[in-house]
Amino acid sequence: MKKKITILPGDGIGQEVTREGKRVLEKIALAFEHQFEFDEALIGHAAIEATGNPLPDETLAKLKATDAILFGAVGHPKYDNDPTLKVRPEQGLLKMRKELGLYANLRPIKLFDELLDASSIKPEILKGSDILFFRELTGDVYFGEKGRRDEGQTAYDLMIYQRFEIERIAHKAFAAARTRKKKVTSVDKANVLESSRLWRQVVTEVAKGYPDVQLEHQFVDAAAMKLIQSPRSFDVVLTGNLFGDILTDEASQIAGSMGMLASASVGDTVGLYEPIHGSAHDITGKGIANPLASILSAALMLDISFGLKTEAQSVIRAVEQTLQQGFRTADIASAATQHEKLLNTVQMGNQVVKEIDRIMTSKSITV
Repeated sequence: MKKKITILPGDGIGQEVTREGKRVLEKIALAFEHQFEFDEALIGHAAIEATGNPLPDETLAKLKATDAILFGAVGHPKYDNDPTLKVRPEQGLLKMRKELGLYANLRPIKLFDELLDASSIKPEILKGSDILFFRELTGDVYFGEKGRRDEGQTAYDLMIYQRFEIERIAHKAFAAARTRKKKVTSVDKANVLESSRLWRQVVTEVAKGYPDVQLEHQFVDAAAMKLIQSPRSFDVVLTGNLFGDILTDEASQIAGSMGMLASASVGDTVGLYEPIHGSAHDITGKGIANPLASILSAALMLDISFGLKTEAQSVIRAVEQTLQQGFRTADIASAATQHEKLLNTVQMGNQVVKEIDRIMTSKSITV
């Protein structure tokens, strides 16, 4: 198979972890005799510094001509500390989602048994958790009209959804549920928000086309509580942009660390794959960032965009075997982690690549 992949390292640790994700893709291409052509482009703070634009036209043109995108993160403390700055890294991310039609964000929350002790939640509550979030990505308050009035003393952000935006992601969520435990939990705030009332109405209508899938509705505050109280009660979670942003970060504690969670942003054309963590400038340049989320994002790319399920499973198995051997980065290490098994970013990438070689030698992957 011949595919073109664009790497968007972005800012902070995005630069460090995408290098390891790319190395894994290169290893898979070599092992399975695929041809992956790689290109790289600017986004976020790095793009602002170079061009003044968080999503340069050159970058957007490359993204529209590629088969898949491996993305790192955007952000910089400069913008966090000065909210008056008009040009911001996150604008590049939002524009990219809109321009590429990436309306569905898939975030698998699957716990590796080896990391049961990495979470602050009791292992007996966590064990067996396997949740797939569908977060709508191009609507809601992030894209609604926003501004200030009353001489800047009043601010507003419009939370808005259109029927078609809800329908298209609901169909994706119900179709995915059919391949899992056949349950969809739709999360909204329909008791107080009109946009949520439309959300609940449309999701209920879409559900009628999937009679084999159970639908339940939960208010976002109740869902937030239940994610910690009983994570195994969820299968597919369907929700809007704002609620999904918050709930998936909360759910990262189920997996033990945000450094373990991959995601896919898809629409009807190109797919974008990224770890859910941010640019993490507090650890940038220290070489301690966990690359496993980027590596698992590469596995999602192989599966969803390219249909290479055996190759994707090889990556997941390599990560699993790496963890089984006790190798950890700092964010998922415990007091029992042996010093020689505490790895930096590059070492963890090396270990996963080594495990892929072992898997290929033993030919232990079947789908």
